[in-house]
Amino acid sequence: MTDAFDLRLAPAAVHGIVARLRELGFRSWLVGGGVRDALRGVPPADWDVATDARPDDLLRAFPKAVPTGLQHGTVTVVEDGEHYEVTTLRGESAYSDGRHPDAVRFVDDVTADLARRDFTVNAIAVDPATGAVIDPFGGGRDLAARVLRAVGEPRERFAEDGLRVLRAARFVATLEFELDPATAAAIAPTLGTFRKVSPERVRDEWLKTMKARRPSRAFEVMRATGMLAITCPELLEGVGMAQNRWHAFDVWRHGMACMDHCVGDAVLRVAALLHDVGKPRTRAFSDKTRDWTFYDHDRVGAVMAEPICERLRFSNDERRRVVDLVRHHLFHYDEWTDAAVRRWIRRVGRERIADLWALNEADLRGKGDAIDAGDMAPLLRMKEHVARVLAAGDALTVRDLAVDGADLMRELGLPPGKGIGILLGELLELVTEDPARNEPAALLALARRIAADRGMA
Repeated sequence: MTDAFDLRLAPAAVHGIVARLRELGFRSWLVGGGVRDALRGVPPADWDVATDARPDDLLRAFPKAVPTGLQHGTVTVVEDGEHYEVTTLRGESAYSDGRHPDAVRFVDDVTADLARRDFTVNAIAVDPATGAVIDPFGGGRDLAARVLRAVGEPRERFAEDGLRVLRAARFVATLEFELDPATAAAIAPTLGTFRKVSPERVRDEWLKTMKARRPSRAFEVMRATGMLAITCPELLEGVGMAQNRWHAFDVWRHGMACMDHCVGDAVLRVAALLHDVGKPRTRAFSDKTRDWTFYDHDRVGAVMAEPICERLRFSNDERRRVVDLVRHHLFHYDEWTDAAVRRWIRRVGRERIADLWALNEADLRGKGDAIDAGDMAPLLRMKEHVARVLAAGDALTVRDLAVDGADLMRELGLPPGKGIGILLGELLELVTEDPARNEPAALLALARRIAADRGMA
């Protein structure tokens, strides 16, 4: 690694922050992930500044700054919609709660500040006046070797803050680095501290991990070190569990491959991770096929995914999306009729279709063997068929019917109540079979007949 940093890599806002601190007589350094990523040739997602200015000085220097962690010396400066953390140099005491230092002491030495950081590649500072790189723990060497190593004694670092072991797993995936053996060995003995990490923080790390090219690298670290047994033991049920002749991988490795192949946002990749979580509990041997079966694993998996998402504090919308995708990920297209396609759309929901295309393609690619055009052909035919049905604009919900509940009550003399909803549902089913029936006179005639048969009129 070079001894000098190209200061042109830092945005103008960062130089402005540094200049303002210099005007007031304070020193500052570029630190954190921005420095790490710039040194490894990756555009930084964010930039942090460390300074010997105390918290009160920071508020004086940046009166519009957000006091995001003032007790720890951190403010957030917002420039052109971008956020920049500015933090007073600090040292820390013991971490009784396994997440936060009991006390913070402000220091003037940047090396003392770097010593409290988690990994060597995150413990590099840059002097913004000269571009000189300050690297007391060999982070540059580890960047070049693509190794993730704890600062100082790994057990001490992990015992201080339980989140660090999960960050180690994430960085293995997002940086595509290898975990230093001594650092890896320190994870299992410090899992007691990891247990103190809030579910919300675990969720956040999972979602950050899903931005990696291969998030499976992180989950393999979680599995091997015991973290996953704490946060999501259900996934471990698939480790070593062979599938059938259609799969080259066991349930665990298939889930990893599906997640890696899944193209989409972080929550969609969580659904890919969990899509076959129900397989181990539905596995049975078929004497007829002389192979393993997993009947109903999509339904069982959805039932399992619900409490997993709740436990990890996913939002209601995120949880519903994951559960829906696990529940409906399994479909086998065999030249369905238009009515069958309409029923499928109704069942899965129009808003889930794009997700299901991505998930099903990843599921196919995750089987382990080379995928050719023939393997993908049914999915492509189904996508085309669904597109044609959607373009036709046929009724797919009761809101699409040519009559509503008020029409039924007025024209049939029916009282309000659950019966109206049931009747609309039956009309929708008839229209799904034959869209030509979706016109007022025909629907009212059908409704009169159904109501009479049910004794509603």
